[in-house]
Amino acid sequence: MALNPQHYFLLLLTLALLSELCLAQDAYVTTRATYYGSPDCLGTPFGACGYGEYGRTVNNAQVCGVSRLYRNGSGCGACYQVRCKHPQYCSEEGTKVVATDYGQGHDTDFILSVRAYAKLAKPNVVAELFAAGVIEVEYRRIPCSYPGYNLLVKVHEHSKYPFYLAIVILYQGGTSDIVAVEVYEESCKQWRGLRRAYGAVWDIANPPKGTLAFRFQVSGSAGVQWVQPNTVLPSEWKAGVAYDTAIQLT
Repeated sequence: MALNPQHYFLLLLTLALLSELCLAQDAYVTTRATYYGSPDCLGTPFGACGYGEYGRTVNNAQVCGVSRLYRNGSGCGACYQVRCKHPQYCSEEGTKVVATDYGQGHDTDFILSVRAYAKLAKPNVVAELFAAGVIEVEYRRIPCSYPGYNLLVKVHEHSKYPFYLAIVILYQGGTSDIVAVEVYEESCKQWRGLRRAYGAVWDIANPPKGTLAFRFQVSGSAGVQWVQPNTVLPSEWKAGVAYDTAIQLT
């Protein structure tokens, strides 16, 4: 069936809008970046996201602190492709980093670990890039990918069984932000919300007894939706232990 002129115009307009949306999602944003030092060139275990050792070593220690992109903690765990804009020093690909901390200074959006900053440079000019200190970069958000890992829920070391439970969410794949966490209370047949204590750490006083089922509200390109794995924590959960949810975020 042939389209009439009005329908044909609407089809072209829709295709144009979809094309612009795809381009916008792939577009790079210009900003500035610097780096922070550490004795072993890894990340920091004391980052504002609350990741601990995971924040020091995840993604081969190509991690960063962010300022605007921290977004009160919902930006923790997001992945970005960052490349610098000084052709004499910079590689074309740049580096892929995970946001594990909050940091700001010198009008920068990224404070990169030493390993991540070094990946920005062409071979043999790494020292020159470090000497520059603060550089212009461009970035875009990309999906996080952790082959071999499901989403993990780690019981934070400050938890006190059975009176206080804090969790931190690790290996958050895809491009979605976790914006809410709830735990099911079987005795009341209802979901109870956890509080975002800071960063990627969520907590609750007097958590339900028995095995614990959680659900995560994620916000991304597909909108806002709830993701619910099967039972996550055993009835006698232990501080410092990470439990496999058997799901992956995409």
